[in-house]
Amino acid sequence: MNKKHYGKWFLTRVKKASLDFDMIRENDRIAVGISGGKDSSALLFIFHLLKYHLPFDFQVVPIYVDLGFGMDLEPLETFCRDLGFELITVPTDIREVVFEARQEKNPCSLCAKMRKGALITRAKEMNCNKVAMGHHLDDAIETFFLNLFYAGKLGSFSPSIYLDRMDITLIRPMIYLSEDTLISLVRSHGFPVVKNRCPMDGLTKRQDIKEWMRGLTDTYPDFREKFRNALRNPDLHGIWVPGLTLGQPPERKEGEHGTGSDDPQRTCI
Repeated sequence: MNKKHYGKWFLTRVKKASLDFDMIRENDRIAVGISGGKDSSALLFIFHLLKYHLPFDFQVVPIYVDLGFGMDLEPLETFCRDLGFELITVPTDIREVVFEARQEKNPCSLCAKMRKGALITRAKEMNCNKVAMGHHLDDAIETFFLNLFYAGKLGSFSPSIYLDRMDITLIRPMIYLSEDTLISLVRSHGFPVVKNRCPMDGLTKRQDIKEWMRGLTDTYPDFREKFRNALRNPDLHGIWVPGLTLGQPPERKEGEHGTGSDDPQRTCI
């Protein structure tokens, strides 16, 4: 393993994200959500590398939340062992609740909430103070457009957020990495990717946004980097927030007419 190569390749961005949003500290005990997909496998590998590259010690606990689809976990267990970790499995009845008991027409939101809840609960039981999620830059951009198109609001998810009700911090160390980077990493190292058996896989609104974004990146190759910079440096002057006035109006001199409701020539409605 060429650690110097990795430091110049993508670890630099992971370490910058950690510094920018105070993600990883000395003596942290971090639960890493493992799903069997490429993103979580890449995240665990990145944590494996960070243990060599960061100048302090921290612990990593990979946790897999079993939704009940009967996935073969042997490749994930072997992968974790090869990196020096033990995979913790959390059995749940999420599939039964979402698809049978509730018969949700749009099951992804409920499934995600239940899966995150099970992950955090187990992380707390394992004395972890943080939970690391495998979201990357493309996920953040897709979430922004999902919020815009389907909820009518501006915003994505936070790279790091403390959940006071649960007394745990969610972190997303790969937030500066593109999905293409992770695909290349997984393919070049042959990381295990367990086929998702969820019947909604590939049929979500997020998948529609993902395909739409491919067209944007074909036309604007630096689209992701520009969007990352925009999320880091929002211009509040262009955001309409009722009740918020940016800047201060000049003070009126005595005897001068203003332009507010006390001006007889103009009425403010």
